[in-house]
Amino acid sequence: MGNFKGHALPGSFFLLFGLWWSVKYPLKYACRKNKNVCYLGSRAGFQRLEFVEGIIKAVFALIGMVAEQFVPDGPHLKLYNYEKKHWDHLMNWQHATMYLFYGISGLVDIVAHGTNALPAAMDRMMLSIAVFIEGFLFCYHLHGRAMLDVHVHQLLLFAIFGAAACVFLEVFFRGSIVLEMLRTSLCILQGSWFWQIGFVLYPPNGSPEWNQTDHTNMMFLTMCYCWHYAFAFLILAVNYTIVSWAVRSKVKQSQSMEMGLLKTSERDHESEEEI
Repeated sequence: MGNFKGHALPGSFFLLFGLWWSVKYPLKYACRKNKNVCYLGSRAGFQRLEFVEGIIKAVFALIGMVAEQFVPDGPHLKLYNYEKKHWDHLMNWQHATMYLFYGISGLVDIVAHGTNALPAAMDRMMLSIAVFIEGFLFCYHLHGRAMLDVHVHQLLLFAIFGAAACVFLEVFFRGSIVLEMLRTSLCILQGSWFWQIGFVLYPPNGSPEWNQTDHTNMMFLTMCYCWHYAFAFLILAVNYTIVSWAVRSKVKQSQSMEMGLLKTSERDHESEEEI
């Protein structure tokens, strides 16, 4: 959808997943080091989370495809206009294709983590392909557009292809907290930048339009893109700190309980000896 909602929708999806991952992966890392106090530290616990995540991803993708096809000015599954003899709403079709591959990624997650039919690494491989397809489509999405329009979408490509490369590396280095956090930061960046594109190209509520040919606007938005990434890192730092503190508190609480039980056991043993 070539409007504000068409950019806010995928932006919201990416932000939600990025925010979830910013909690999930620090929790997974902390639980891996303290398995005795964290149920989710077990392989089965996180496998269930991956399974649920796959379902949510597939549902989000389906919502995106339906929205792109059946909005009032959408193609309604019509790819070619035989009356006017040209392709019909190809921008919507490209967006729907992007959602399609994310939906396939969700289905692979479900099969890989719900059964033993696929190798575990297939989930990362399919996600890498889905992110790459998104960037590949956007490369041929900008022909004939205004200078500022092209620029903000080109900035988005850095986050997309960076995330695709990061997820591909996870196929071979699964469980690397560094790669997982890097992927999370790029996902948050992509989500927030989709929203920024919506505000720049389709200002809501009658806000003044941006000058599409002003080079200073390009300079500002390039700097703004870096601020978005800094904000993504801030979110990661805050969530990582909170999760680590929560797990450490639980570890200390567990150790205090163990010490209390040990002292009680020793007193009972001494009482038995005195008797």
